[in-house]
Amino acid sequence: MKRNQFLLTLLSVSTLSLASLAQNRDNDTPYQTKAFSGNIKAVRAETSGGSLTVEGGTDMNAKVEMYVRANNWNDRLDKGEIEDRLKDYDISIAQEGSTIVATAKRHSNLTNWKNSLSISFKFYTPRQVTTDLRTSGGSIHLASLSGTQKFRTSGGSLHLDDVDGDINGQTSGGSIHFAGCQAGTSGYLDLQTSGGSIEGKSSTGKMHLVTSGGSIRLTDLKGDIDARTSGGSIQGESIEGDIKASTSGGGVRLANVAGSLDASTSAGSVDVSLTKVGEYVRLNTSAGSIHVRMPLNKGMDLNLRGNRVSIPDNLSRFEGNIEKDRVRGKLNGGGIPVEIAASAGSVSLN
Repeated sequence: MKRNQFLLTLLSVSTLSLASLAQNRDNDTPYQTKAFSGNIKAVRAETSGGSLTVEGGTDMNAKVEMYVRANNWNDRLDKGEIEDRLKDYDISIAQEGSTIVATAKRHSNLTNWKNSLSISFKFYTPRQVTTDLRTSGGSIHLASLSGTQKFRTSGGSLHLDDVDGDINGQTSGGSIHFAGCQAGTSGYLDLQTSGGSIEGKSSTGKMHLVTSGGSIRLTDLKGDIDARTSGGSIQGESIEGDIKASTSGGGVRLANVAGSLDASTSAGSVDVSLTKVGEYVRLNTSAGSIHVRMPLNKGMDLNLRGNRVSIPDNLSRFEGNIEKDRVRGKLNGGGIPVEIAASAGSVSLN
């Protein structure tokens, strides 16, 4: 018992130490700061080993902070060691017209990876700013911006908060989080990851959300949504708009949906509830059951297939065939196509 208590105490101390170290690193003072005046309209940045952050505001001026750390998070460097290692990098922070450009590129002849650095940039800009950001080793954060946003990272997560405009972001090794965002009227909120989950809430506009290695969770969204994953579940609640949701590695659970719905999975069940039916309902699974709750007061063409199909007994205005594994016919005179198919499970309507 005493040994277990000791291990728990040791684990707690270690966890607190790591959290304190991470907090200290996050609160490090910048290695370099530059201020810019004038009508700043764009930010362009590229770094190979750090994060990129852009925060918009009301001031027409701008400021850039550069943070320098060892790539090894456990390696604390003094100013002299940093300056010595920076000789292996080309650093530039400058204003080109109305664009702020910040780059950190490592010399190609650097052979000792232990001497590499994590160089991050944090921008404080006006709200009306477009971005073009690239990093291969850190996360990207955008907040309080309006305009076209384009960003890429190969080794970090994407975070968006209160961003309006045409948004295009990709990561190969992290999760995606967005909240309070609005896609441009002629574009998309287009976010893709190859190695993490996607979480979005309180946003509007057309959305294209793709992950190859995680789940998708959506809450309080308005707009047409295309959500796809190859390795996780899809969950959503309070969504207004047409939805296309597909997964190859999990179930689909959508609640309080108002709009057209096309949902499919190859390895799970489908459970959805609609408060308002749009132009169609298409649901399909190859390895699970389907449960649907939706208003049945409109004209519909029902085509339901499964090992067992259940529908309400009081569908007085239904004309068609009802069998154990198949229901096909017209409800309320027909109209909206409702196609539901479960190859290896049951189908339950309301």
